Amino acid sequence: MMLLVPIGAAVLLDILLGDPPWFPHPVRGVGRLALASERLFRSMRILSLRVAGALAASTVLLLTGVTVLAVSTGAWLLHPAAGLAVSSLLLYFAIAPRDLSDHAMAVCRALEAGDLELARRKVAMMVGRDTDALDGAGVAMAAVESVAENTSDGVTAPLMYGLLFGPVGAWVYKAANTLDSMFGYRNERYREFGWASARLDDLLNYLPARLTVLAVAVAASILRLDAPGVIRSVRACARRHESPNAGYPESAFAGALGVTFGGQRSYGGIPKSLPELGLGQGLVDTTILRRAVRLMYVTTGVFFVAGSGILYLLVRFLSY
Repeated sequence: MMLLVPIGAAVLLDILLGDPPWFPHPVRGVGRLALASERLFRSMRILSLRVAGALAASTVLLLTGVTVLAVSTGAWLLHPAAGLAVSSLLLYFAIAPRDLSDHAMAVCRALEAGDLELARRKVAMMVGRDTDALDGAGVAMAAVESVAENTSDGVTAPLMYGLLFGPVGAWVYKAANTLDSMFGYRNERYREFGWASARLDDLLNYLPARLTVLAVAVAASILRLDAPGVIRSVRACARRHESPNAGYPESAFAGALGVTFGGQRSYGGIPKSLPELGLGQGLVDTTILRRAVRLMYVTTGVFFVAGSGILYLLVRFLSY
C-alpha cells in the first residue's frame, strides 16, 4: 500500500510542474539506449532482423527495469523518506498528463489567436501526419485525436503498471512504449526489426486501453458530456482502427465529445484514409479541444482513484 503515496505524489507533481524543458527527461536515456541496442544487434549479420529486433527490445527493457529497481531499492534501503521521494520522482517522469495538456493548449491558443501557421507547427509536435496544409478544423482535429490516444498511452497505462508493480512496472511499460514509437513502423527499415517492439506495445496496452474507456465514461458523466455516447461509440467503432488498442480511447473521446475522428490525411506526402471513429457530427474546434483536455484530466483522476481503491480492497482481501 506504500505504492499509493508515491503514485499520488507523482500525479500531483506532474499536474503542477509538467516536464520542465531544462531537465533531461529519463525517457531520452531510454531512447539513446534503444538506438545503441539497434546498432549493436543490427551489426550481428548472423541474426535475422526479427531476432535482432527482439534482442534489442529485450535489452532495453531489461536494462531499464534493472536500473529503476536498483535506484528505487537503494533509496528505500537508505531511508524510507528517500525511498518515497525517489519512487515519487520515478513515477512522476513516467506519466504525462500535464505535458499532453501543454502541447494541446499551445495549439488551442494559436488557433484562437488566428495564427494558423503557428498552430500547424505546434500540432506537428503532437502527431505524425503532415500538417502544412491543414486548415483550422484539421489542426484542432489532430490535436484532439492526439489527446485521446495519448490519454491511454501516456497517462492511464503507466498509471496502471505503476499501481501494480511500482516504478519498475511503470518504466518497463514506458520503455516498451518508447521502443514502439522508435521501431514500430511498417516501413522497409523497421517492418521486421520493429516487429517485436510493436507486438509488445500492443500486448501491454491491451488492458489499459479498454479500462480507459470506463474511466472516460465516468469522467464524461462528471463533466456532463455524453457518457452513454462513449459506450455506443466504442461498441460501434473501436475495432475499425488498424491498431488493436488505439481505437478504444479515441472512440471513447469521440463519443463523449459528440464528434467523429478519422477520414483523409497525409503522411510523408502519401494520402491515407482512416476509418471514422465516433457517431457524432459536431464540429471539431477550439471549444472541443478545451473539452478534450478537461476530459483527459478528469479521466486521469478517475483512473487513479478507481485503481487505488481496487488495489486497496485487493490487499485487504489477500491479507485475511
